[in-house]
Amino acid sequence: MAKLLSFTIGKEEFTAEPVKIDRKKLYGWSEIHAFDDNENECMLVSTDASGTIIIPKGGISLGIESNDGKWVERSRIKTVSADGSDRVMTPSSYNRVNALTEKVTDEEFLDCSITSFYYLANSKPELLDAIGDDIYKLDYCYRDSYETDPAFLLVSEVKGKKELFMFVGTPNDFEFIGLNEITAEELDDDEEESDEIDFGMF
Repeated sequence: MAKLLSFTIGKEEFTAEPVKIDRKKLYGWSEIHAFDDNENECMLVSTDASGTIIIPKGGISLGIESNDGKWVERSRIKTVSADGSDRVMTPSSYNRVNALTEKVTDEEFLDCSITSFYYLANSKPELLDAIGDDIYKLDYCYRDSYETDPAFLLVSEVKGKKELFMFVGTPNDFEFIGLNEITAEELDDDEEESDEIDFGMF
């Protein structure tokens, strides 16, 4: 059974089934296969530093070592804040009720780079009506995590029918420089100055 997302808006609670929309589903995909002279499919492998030992696929993994070179189990690693205190892990969005309380502007939504796109199937009409033309923001994480990504819920019309979609992204930090603009006259002045020769340079 597919995982469900639970939402509350006002005093009502709703569920929806997220269906991920990826490029493969939209555009299809292509694959490249390599074969030897006997038409046997080739397999990608790795070698050690000397190039004499063949390591099959799945034979290489990442490990963690302590400063003194000893193996460290991943279960012993924890995340701490800058002040040294333990970080609190956020439960998966699928294991909690996500309260829809924060509305955002179109600009805040467009200031994010969208990394994942979901169609929320089986959304009740009451949820669609409650969202309306607004964009709601929530903190999203697929599994329990110390970090979350902003997710945006909005209603769009598809073939004459209203549907609910969720966009997950990462914020873009745009650096504000200023409102001053260079005029055409200033550009002409710069060009004239650049044509002058400074004989003191010779």
